[in-house]
Amino acid sequence: MPASSPHSRPPSIGRRTLLGAAAAATPAVLGVATPSAAAPSARKKPRALPGGGDLGPNVLVFDPSTPGIQARLDEVFRQQESAQFGTGRYALLFKPGTYNGLNAQLGFYTSIMGLGLSPDDTTINGDVTVDAGWFNGNATQNFWRSAENLALVPANGTNRWAVAQAAPFRRMHVRGGLNLSPTGYGWASGGYIADSRIDGQVGPYSQQQWYTRDSAIGSWLNGVWNMVFSGVEGAPAQSFPNPPYTTLDTTAVSREKPFLYVQGSEYRVFLPEKRTNARGVTWGNGTPRGTSLPLSQFYVARPGVSAATLNEALAQGLHLLLTPGIYHVDRPIQVDRPDTVVLGLGYATLIPDNGVTAVKVADVDGVRLAGFLVDAGPVNSATLLEIGPQGASRDHSANPTTVQDVFVRIGGAGAGKATTSMVINSRHTVVDHTWVWRADHGEGVGWETNRADYGVVVNGDDVLATGLFVEHFNKYDVQWNGERGRTVFFQNEKAYDAPNQAAIQNGSMKGYAAYKVGDGVTSHEGWGLGSYCYYNVDTTIVQHHGFAAPVRPGVRFHNLLVVSLGGNGQYECVINDTGAPTSGTSTVPSTVVSYP
Repeated sequence: MPASSPHSRPPSIGRRTLLGAAAAATPAVLGVATPSAAAPSARKKPRALPGGGDLGPNVLVFDPSTPGIQARLDEVFRQQESAQFGTGRYALLFKPGTYNGLNAQLGFYTSIMGLGLSPDDTTINGDVTVDAGWFNGNATQNFWRSAENLALVPANGTNRWAVAQAAPFRRMHVRGGLNLSPTGYGWASGGYIADSRIDGQVGPYSQQQWYTRDSAIGSWLNGVWNMVFSGVEGAPAQSFPNPPYTTLDTTAVSREKPFLYVQGSEYRVFLPEKRTNARGVTWGNGTPRGTSLPLSQFYVARPGVSAATLNEALAQGLHLLLTPGIYHVDRPIQVDRPDTVVLGLGYATLIPDNGVTAVKVADVDGVRLAGFLVDAGPVNSATLLEIGPQGASRDHSANPTTVQDVFVRIGGAGAGKATTSMVINSRHTVVDHTWVWRADHGEGVGWETNRADYGVVVNGDDVLATGLFVEHFNKYDVQWNGERGRTVFFQNEKAYDAPNQAAIQNGSMKGYAAYKVGDGVTSHEGWGLGSYCYYNVDTTIVQHHGFAAPVRPGVRFHNLLVVSLGGNGQYECVINDTGAPTSGTSTVPSTVVSYP
């Protein structure tokens, strides 16, 4: 760790430690359940499904006059603090106004959100806190929680947000500093900020890697291995590998995540517009740019609803709002209409039954998938999420599909299998923050028990990934076959549990690369990519490289690294046959600044 962080200590080995009463709420009635079309004849076909309606008991809506807010927040936190693989799901929604003296501690599967058009419409004089007391000061398993669309005035001047994967910090205004490490500066393994303003200093301290997009910060304190910025006002200058900063002035294409807000007594969903060469926040100069939809145009789904009903709602022309909970689907949720929104609250979770694909999107413009988790079922699915059918080729550059805070898990909460987790076939798709994870701990975990060969496979051309976290797959974590693909920030760990060298042998190659660009690709570019190995079953395993790509002038990489965590396995090279091997038990990155 650089000397610029004197109060922190570097983790001795930056790895995840391997370990194996619902809150009472008055249901929030959001609008009138109004049919989206004229009522058909009851004798001839079923009645149209209504739009709008009740968000259910796991969406807690507060306004400044609500009594007992802190007690309600504490009750949810007590339930969710250590429920890493539990079934509880919560969304905490705050109407515009000022709230004093709160500390909203967030546990697993808990989202906190303001309901204004701007974060500054909803101010908490207090904190939204993530710490790691439940795990003895280790923040590397603080997954699956989020904060969005709030202004914070931290009680002591600095808000603590010590998270790991799948924990976005979006559209936030911190009127002070932001500390990304747990109390005691224990291990922390990386996260994501977008469309946020932090007036003071951001201190990552022990965070191994981090991605910040289209934001504004007062300053940035230090870096461990891989700190990436695109479109961030106040970001540190490009300096990889020492300090390990990868800085792009702008983000080529971005379109912020849809969000729920209140207008008078009506709840609506705002759809931010696409930006090109973006820099800074979207909300700094009055009303954000975009369009909005009334809740009456959404089918408000509750756990227990069938996939057939969800598809009926989509076929009717409704969008989907998935309220917090777990949804079993016995057939794919089929998104065929351009500009459809599928928005989850509180980590709504889809579990495909009998080996089906959970969600399939047609080759159409402008679909927005956001804010839900896909959890593989015990029967192997060929795929879990498909964006566009095989062979999709339409031009979507003017209105791309976006996949934002959509997370995938195989195992951990129980047995799960999937050959390929996420397949991107549609051109111009923007994948903006995903964590695709074959579980390394929890239930149903083992080299064959939660078998999952491929994490993300990109076949479509012109696809952009901003914030790509993919870990522990049996073969390639990312396989990119499309042309003109771009990735800004990639974080990876190879599968811990490979039983021996033979289990990962890839023909004559030692191991499967974390990120593989197809042999026929002529144009591809990546910035700020890292892969780590921690082969804890057989520590003698050798991985030839973290990255593999054809050697062509149009295939370019910037600021790559590989790390052996404590010498548990080794890399021979960084990319192809280039880059120094990792060294013994020293947890020190081997880097390549530019390739070729």
